[in-house]
Amino acid sequence: MNGWLIATLCAAVLQTARTALQQQLKGRLSTNAAGFIRYAFGAPFSLGAVAVMMLFGVNLPPISTGFLLRVAIAGAAQIIGTFFLITAFTKRDFAIGTVYSKTEAIQVALISGVVLSEGLKPLAWVGMIVLLFGIMILATKGSRSALAGLFSRTGDVGMWAGIAAGTGFAVAGTFIRWASISLGTGASPVVRALLTLAVMNSMQVVMNGAWLAIRTPTEFAAIRREWRSSAVVGLLSVAGSAGWAIGVTLQKAAIVRAVGQIDIVFAFIVGTLVFHEKRQRSEFVGTLVVALGVVVVTLAR
Repeated sequence: MNGWLIATLCAAVLQTARTALQQQLKGRLSTNAAGFIRYAFGAPFSLGAVAVMMLFGVNLPPISTGFLLRVAIAGAAQIIGTFFLITAFTKRDFAIGTVYSKTEAIQVALISGVVLSEGLKPLAWVGMIVLLFGIMILATKGSRSALAGLFSRTGDVGMWAGIAAGTGFAVAGTFIRWASISLGTGASPVVRALLTLAVMNSMQVVMNGAWLAIRTPTEFAAIRREWRSSAVVGLLSVAGSAGWAIGVTLQKAAIVRAVGQIDIVFAFIVGTLVFHEKRQRSEFVGTLVVALGVVVVTLAR
């Protein structure tokens, strides 16, 4: 099995676990604070990984201004995407909020095509369309009338929050890849990915921390109270982000993020078993369609 595929599948599992725990913390923390903990408690782990590499004599690639700018854009986009994703959860439910954010698969293909000039094969676009169709089935629970009017639901805040989350994650994935490959080929993909992640997490602590300090400084006390759960979120977050970063360093961002849509299946399992959300037969059909789309994209890479 290819390294990028292993990294992507591991990232999808870890992301689902981290998001589920964030959802549980949402009742005790604000939306911004629930997002902030993934960076505040994740940064020490990512910086620690870089420190260990240096301790064992690994030479890190030089960092340029362009690299820092790309990482900053990726970090800000991920913060915005996380904010909208948690907002979508509060307006809909865990699994459906995740579904809307999965329009990211199409968005990242378009964005990376423009920014990185990385086109996809025709079969990959077929897989993307299958993925989108599966997402539409899930979002409408198989209702024909709802499916027909899916794009006219302008008042559905949960839908737009989920789509906005997808945009944020699509921009983040594209710029993480751009930043990582800009480090050159002198270092291994894992070293480049972990360095990119450590720098991005550090920037995110400053960006999101400043926002919290200005808007809701009292949230820091709540975060301290929830430090045990928050530390687990941070560990899961940095481990999952490392998987994504390694994946997009080795493979086109559009392919990696499309294959990562398999976490929809994990989200439905978590939503059903952990949050006791009721599921309909059409939703299981939708997950199968999504899985088919993932297979097609993987074969078309």
